Amino acid sequence: MVLYTTPFPNSCLSALHAVSWALIFPCYWLVDRLLASFIPTTYEKRQRADDPCCLQLFCTVLFTPVYLALLVAALPFAFLGFIFWSPLQSARRPYSYSRLEDKSPAGGAALLSEWKGTGAGKSFCFATANVCLLPDSLARLNNVFNTQARAKEIGQRIRNGAARPQIKIYIDSPTNTSISAASFSSLVSPQGGDGSRAVPGSIKRTASVEYKGDGGRHPSDEAANGPASGEQADGSLEDSCIVRIGGEEGGRPQEADDPATGSQAKNGAGGTPKGQTPNHNQRDGDSGSLGSPSASRESLVKARAGQDSGGSGEPGANSKLLYKTSVVKKAAARRRRHPDEAFDHEVSAFFPANLDFLCLQEVFDKRAAAKLKEQLHGYFEYILYDVGVYGCHGCCNFKCLNSGLFFASRYPVMDVAYHCYPNGCSFDALASKGALFLKVQVGSTPQDQRIVGYIACTHLHAPPEDSAVRCEQLDLLQDWLADFRKSTSSTSTANPEELVVFDVICGDLNFDNCSSDDKLEQQHSLFTRYKDPCRLGPGEEKPWAIGTLLDTNGLYDEDVCTPDNLQKVLESEEGRREYLAFPTSKSPGAGQKGRKDLLKGNGRRIDYMLHAEEGLCPDWKAEVEEFSFITQLSGLTDHLPVAMRLMVSAGEEEA
Repeated sequence: MVLYTTPFPNSCLSALHAVSWALIFPCYWLVDRLLASFIPTTYEKRQRADDPCCLQLFCTVLFTPVYLALLVAALPFAFLGFIFWSPLQSARRPYSYSRLEDKSPAGGAALLSEWKGTGAGKSFCFATANVCLLPDSLARLNNVFNTQARAKEIGQRIRNGAARPQIKIYIDSPTNTSISAASFSSLVSPQGGDGSRAVPGSIKRTASVEYKGDGGRHPSDEAANGPASGEQADGSLEDSCIVRIGGEEGGRPQEADDPATGSQAKNGAGGTPKGQTPNHNQRDGDSGSLGSPSASRESLVKARAGQDSGGSGEPGANSKLLYKTSVVKKAAARRRRHPDEAFDHEVSAFFPANLDFLCLQEVFDKRAAAKLKEQLHGYFEYILYDVGVYGCHGCCNFKCLNSGLFFASRYPVMDVAYHCYPNGCSFDALASKGALFLKVQVGSTPQDQRIVGYIACTHLHAPPEDSAVRCEQLDLLQDWLADFRKSTSSTSTANPEELVVFDVICGDLNFDNCSSDDKLEQQHSLFTRYKDPCRLGPGEEKPWAIGTLLDTNGLYDEDVCTPDNLQKVLESEEGRREYLAFPTSKSPGAGQKGRKDLLKGNGRRIDYMLHAEEGLCPDWKAEVEEFSFITQLSGLTDHLPVAMRLMVSAGEEEA
């Protein structure tokens, strides 16, 4: 399948569309700014309360007549532009594809040659997030603002989290059996061909990372600016290390050796002063980035460049390897908080290292999508954005906004299909919400068989009372996915040309597994064909699963305004009750914060990662290796991103 980099089939239509949108945009921008000035966020309300001169109120009163006058002047031009823009949408393709060719060892072409479908298997990491990049006036309804600045910061944080060095940190303490939050998403085997190569460097009892890296380049610089040209962005063996943080060294607590670090660990990143600007106004290197000087030891460790001096007491190579193996096995048994669970899970302050596929929702604003794409291209080679339809093309209702879906991949995209849900109603009908289906190639066998996977990204109907609409959309999702697999498959029983190793569905489904009002969706047949790692059954969550929808009133509270702080809050039941959204109360007038004792569960989990256990190639299986709830976008969106790592292997290899 040919993937097109422009939304229109020829340059003439593209030019005409650009001219028509240039006529519409001033009116669109003025309406957005005018409405935004009357929808303050809680952060702005606090600023106004601390402003004795009422400067912001004065600016609103001053600029409102100016906006109105300019809007009246722009209306005729917008009408003229709309006359040309609307019919052009029938010729528009439903997505834009961008590829920034990367010839480094971390590029897509190089990744395909890494795995031949042999050995111990390979892991693939998926993440999904609702980032609320709407026009600013609409974003403020969710208590977030400054869409353009947020888009840039969101891209930087995702890139920094995914491209950081692969660091494994194990806590060695008689009372602490958890694993460091910063290292949880890095707990994977190096992404080599067989997944069994040893990690160089010795393991030491130390409270910091001995970074065996690139000859003096500080890892925080790489995190902030993206991997340098020619370097592996997937956490190569040279950039990997295993660190053991001991509770005592020679009978002394390690914090005594470094008072500053010990104080930092105790205080974390919670020292945010009152009146601090939101996270998207901070500079690079804030607490959401790896270069942050204020991030706590629990979610960030300092990485020092250069080689160790290599003392005379170093053990031999064989004893190093044995020691590493024992530490890894010991920590692996500890980091599972629920012994009945078969995979690791936790709340993490960072996106997983070596993130392979990213699915985003609510990237509605075109300029924000362009900024996000620019930032993510520092890590992802293949990106699809501006997904959806406009006008009356393909759907019953007029669509003012696209679907908001956005996809980024490190692996080549082979086929793409998009479908718009035809049953949208209410305010959701203004957006072309739908499903994006992708087929990606992740390797090839020695017999030149392609190793592929399928990914579906979707965003369902939002109004909570429309359960029947969402169930119908789930039916359509399954039918479209089956048709997409059938139409793009080049495999026959007699002559298999492809090996399908994973099938994943992710997105914002706008219902949870604990609300009594969502029972219809909870019992949908989708959950019999695809497995939800966080779910025990209809209406029953696993005890470690938490909600992904935040209480918008608390987005700028000091307790949750940084990734570290939000991570710590969500690890406690009281914090979850305070800052996560829960099912609405049946009793009228009962606010969430006033009914803490009545809240059940761990919040509304409406962002899903599902994977198929059937429909893959015979003798192959995909099992969840890690699952994490991510706080790195704190202050930038009202949702928690989630990530899942799948281990793909041949069945006979495990026997």
